[in-house]
Amino acid sequence: MIGPDKETLFPLVNHKRLCFLKNLIRNPRIQVGDYTYYDDFENVENFEKNVLYHFDFSEDRLIIGKFCMIASGVKFIMNGANHLTQSLSSYPFAIFGNGWESAMEGKSYPSKGDLVIGNDVWIGYNATLMAGVTIGDGAIIAANATVVRDVKPYTVVGGNPAAEIRCRFPEATIQKLLELQWWNWDIEKITRNVPFLTGNDLDQLVD
Repeated sequence: MIGPDKETLFPLVNHKRLCFLKNLIRNPRIQVGDYTYYDDFENVENFEKNVLYHFDFSEDRLIIGKFCMIASGVKFIMNGANHLTQSLSSYPFAIFGNGWESAMEGKSYPSKGDLVIGNDVWIGYNATLMAGVTIGDGAIIAANATVVRDVKPYTVVGGNPAAEIRCRFPEATIQKLLELQWWNWDIEKITRNVPFLTGNDLDQLVD
């Protein structure tokens, strides 16, 4: 055996609440890596419903790496939610037309760029991630956290706004893990190392 089939939607037999997310996504501006899963209390189809304000005109992307764990209720607030903040009014006059359609000529709504989540990231229940943030590899986002700024690799954050709680490992271990990028190994090598990836001794990893 070399692990579950990454191309299946429901990797757990008779369990339709957890899916390999890549095989569910239909929006071309949402990119998901292999083995990343989404668990939903009601229906996995809720995932794209929770990618909010993802309008075509904003052209931003949600990018999620491999082997991520995304809990029920996680929401992604994309750039379509942004309003003007440096102008006298933040009201979106232009969208209503009827004499207001020229309100944004020569102007544009603010964009913070893509929302990027690294590999092996755990996002807890009901967390909210804002447009433009980058979540580093191996990070953990606590339940109910609201992430408004970048999260460093292998860091645990929580709260509103989310703040660093602790680093998961010493800096030397973090750097070694970032160099190894085990999530990019072939699945046979990953399978050989599963007993060690669930431990905490880097020296036990095998070729």
